[in-house]
Amino acid sequence: MNKPICLVPRLRGLGGMVSFQAKLIQGLTERDIPYTFDLSQSEIAAVLVIGGTRHLAQLWRAKKRGALVVQRLNGMNWMHKVTPAPIREHLRAEINNHILALIRRFIADRIVYQSEFSQTWWNRVYGERDLPSDIVYNGVDLARYTPNGSETPPDDRYRILLVEGHLTGAYARGLETAVKLALAVKNALDKPLELMIVGEVSEPIKAEVASLAGDLLINWHGVVPRQDIPAIDRSAHVLFSTDLNAACPNSVIEALACGLPVLAYDTGALAELVQAGAGEVVPYGADHWQLKDPQIEPLARACLKIFHENATYRMNARLQAEGAFSLDQMVEGYLAALEVR
Repeated sequence: MNKPICLVPRLRGLGGMVSFQAKLIQGLTERDIPYTFDLSQSEIAAVLVIGGTRHLAQLWRAKKRGALVVQRLNGMNWMHKVTPAPIREHLRAEINNHILALIRRFIADRIVYQSEFSQTWWNRVYGERDLPSDIVYNGVDLARYTPNGSETPPDDRYRILLVEGHLTGAYARGLETAVKLALAVKNALDKPLELMIVGEVSEPIKAEVASLAGDLLINWHGVVPRQDIPAIDRSAHVLFSTDLNAACPNSVIEALACGLPVLAYDTGALAELVQAGAGEVVPYGADHWQLKDPQIEPLARACLKIFHENATYRMNARLQAEGAFSLDQMVEGYLAALEVR
């Protein structure tokens, strides 16, 4: 194939796309498949819209020139509907949702959803589309994200890990849940418990969380380079995924690839991603779409089980990643959707 694939980068405000784009480009380069970011280029075989774009006229013209338009969809903005937000952020979230829906409704020839949850969500909110569609999970470089490394969980304590890009606004609620979880399990353990937080957290939120934590040991690890994540994942006993209604969170599949079991509530695609034995996914116990407080007891029981059977969970986590989340599987899924032979 000589004609390039055009990659249309993400809309501002929709996370997780930059990492995907880099992984896809790596896969295209390894296969000697040409690509461009220029929608106006006349010789384009296919266009992959990574979420949405405001260059709708250019996208429409590319379609009219014969390019196959494939749209990649994860979830949609929703927290602004249930929590107070500045008017500018609220409007941006709504506009982005409508641009995604417009492309899905009028321009896309094929849709790739990041999970079955994502497909069901879009169908429920905006109706089903009579278009070819695929489910392609995010992928991870299994040679970089691996259990093999010098880092191991500490022997003198249990470590619960949180990895999120930004724990701000409504997303900070996950920190409160993590503290409640840690407090619920620490007295049942034979060793101390540490809560390690990786990601951006403001000082006021840290102070608020500390006021809830009492004598709980919290390690505020801050924002780290992506290349440090595998070592951090290997150093913990369990990853607690706090992202509610997530389509396919990278932190989860990266943890599984590193042999780190995942603990989560059954929202979004988590039950799809974390199979039996690779972690524990438990009922939320309340209306998560309205950000109601979850039940902590089922989460605490599952966490203790992972601690006590950690070696078995770690082995199963890696096997789960090898079977479902390799980078090659992801790239091949998109190439099939783009009809690249």
